[in-house]
Amino acid sequence: MKIPATETAFEEVFIEHYKGLYSYACIMLKNEADAEEITQNVFVKFWEKRNALAIETSLKAYLYRMVHNDCLNRLKHLSVVRTVQNEKMYSMKNESDNAEDKLAAEQLNDRLRNALRELPEQCRTIFQLSRFEDLKYREIAVQLGISEKTVENQMGKALKLLRMKLVDFLPFIIAIIALIKKL
Repeated sequence: MKIPATETAFEEVFIEHYKGLYSYACIMLKNEADAEEITQNVFVKFWEKRNALAIETSLKAYLYRMVHNDCLNRLKHLSVVRTVQNEKMYSMKNESDNAEDKLAAEQLNDRLRNALRELPEQCRTIFQLSRFEDLKYREIAVQLGISEKTVENQMGKALKLLRMKLVDFLPFIIAIIALIKKL
């Protein structure tokens, strides 16, 4: 196959094949700007390597193969770029979610401490023994020298007051409880 060695011959090849190659690249890439860039780059590479080329098929087939390969490379590159962008967005979202969760947990912790301080002393003591030290109502009653029924009533009162104070955090509390149950 004879390769155009002069600029005039190259211009003829360019004029004859550019539109078809550009259209083919547009079909593959679905982006006119990228298709134009690929097609122009193919002709630049073709011109730069004209003396070293050994085309065994037709010139037209060779140029289409070059466009095809460059389009595939561009599509692979775009796929990698999208994957990296998606991973970054996912990572940033997770970091943001974690920061929000951390802030909500800190706010919940502060509100819980304040709500516990506002409970009557016996009510607070019973709640803390039950929830933080995992004592059963009977063990609390023995330890404090009160009836088990009083422990039940004080726990009911504590839970009611805490629910009222922490109502804004109820969805977060439910999510934490669900997460803890999964572990």
